[in-house]
Amino acid sequence: MQNNAPRIMIAGTGSGCGKTTVTLAVLRDLQRRGIKLAAFKCGPDYIDPMFHKAVLGIPSRNLDLFFIDENEIRSQLVHHIPQDGLGVIEGVMGFYDGVSGTSDTASAAHLARATGTHTLLVVRPKGQSLSLAAMLEGFRSFAENTLCGVILNGISEGMYPFYEKIVEKSGLPCFGFLPSVQDAEIPDRHLGLVTADEVKNLNQRIDALADAAGYGIKLDKILKIAQSAQVLTDEAMPIVPVTKNPVRIAVARDRAFCFYYEDNFDVLRGLGAELVEFSPLSDERLPENIDGLYLGGGYPELHKMALSNNVSMRKSVSDAIFDGLPTIAECGGFLYLHRHLDGAEMVGVIDADAVLTDRLQPFGYVTLTAQHDNVLCAQGGQIHAHEFHYAKSDNNGCDFIAEKPNGRKWNCVHATRSLYAGFPHLYFRANVEFAENFIRKCEARRESRK
Repeated sequence: MQNNAPRIMIAGTGSGCGKTTVTLAVLRDLQRRGIKLAAFKCGPDYIDPMFHKAVLGIPSRNLDLFFIDENEIRSQLVHHIPQDGLGVIEGVMGFYDGVSGTSDTASAAHLARATGTHTLLVVRPKGQSLSLAAMLEGFRSFAENTLCGVILNGISEGMYPFYEKIVEKSGLPCFGFLPSVQDAEIPDRHLGLVTADEVKNLNQRIDALADAAGYGIKLDKILKIAQSAQVLTDEAMPIVPVTKNPVRIAVARDRAFCFYYEDNFDVLRGLGAELVEFSPLSDERLPENIDGLYLGGGYPELHKMALSNNVSMRKSVSDAIFDGLPTIAECGGFLYLHRHLDGAEMVGVIDADAVLTDRLQPFGYVTLTAQHDNVLCAQGGQIHAHEFHYAKSDNNGCDFIAEKPNGRKWNCVHATRSLYAGFPHLYFRANVEFAENFIRKCEARRESRK
């Protein structure tokens, strides 16, 4: 299967330069032109894709070369970019920032090379003049790349001609500017930006950004370059169902539990799952006739009292897990299963207490290795995963070993024949056997009820 998959990447010089703001502005402006769009995020971030979805009304997908290989990445683009539309990929951190910090592996630059995607570099030239040209020339010549131009962020219309000349001294063309837009800023918190659902008047803010982009950014030129992207070929292995009759998996989806990879849902459905959403905040109990449970990450610490006060739901979850319901609980879901979270009573499946700290705990990409057979894999099974959390548990578990690319290791995860509960977030396509085994456990659970 081949697809020209017209596409462009919007990357940045570093975190905080305005990649997300520019991406949202471009997406909304292109949407107004009637262009069919698909949005993607380089790396493991959950929050930026929520904003992409808020603009487009359809899910945004993560593209991560630590989780999956280049063939799988190209397959994602082929499948999700409309033939008569356009894909917009938002970068991660700085353009060359990769897994280890000393290479660009799994960086935005790596992703752009692997997919042959032209890249626009967002730069906020605060406190710079001619030095900006030197910095940009460094980005242009540092390593093999697909950089095709620069978008200036946070400058005024009056200053644009001055900075445009400076950018062009670097050998890169300037694709316009996005000025600071009053009242369009998106606030942040300890895990990054607040989620899209929490931003008041989000659509009005995005419209204001798009108004500015339509005036200051050379969208027609971007469209022309996106259309010239090289043809991609889908060479990835398809997902094949492992059960004849769908299994019902309850998925926690509300403001407390909202960190999910859309592709994980694709994989589960492809393997034979029917996903049934519920809210631990507002529903009284788990959905009826379920064969599995998926508690994703999110911000349970911000809703701890509401979660605690929903006693009937906590009991429903506890009873089901103790009864052997196959369950995956990642990060926020893991915290929910503790006895207490910051003193608030939680489900109590995990014999531990958790608290929110003021700094990141062990975080970043990890490879998980199972220490014994469990719900997801046999002893020795491995999968790439990711951690990012400020919460701390007094019992992280010891049924997997997590190893960072730099060799640092630690014990983590509570895993039994029916439960995976730990801080690491899983990306199922990194090792589809983990998801297959989960579906089989759910199927066995369904058969046992007959």
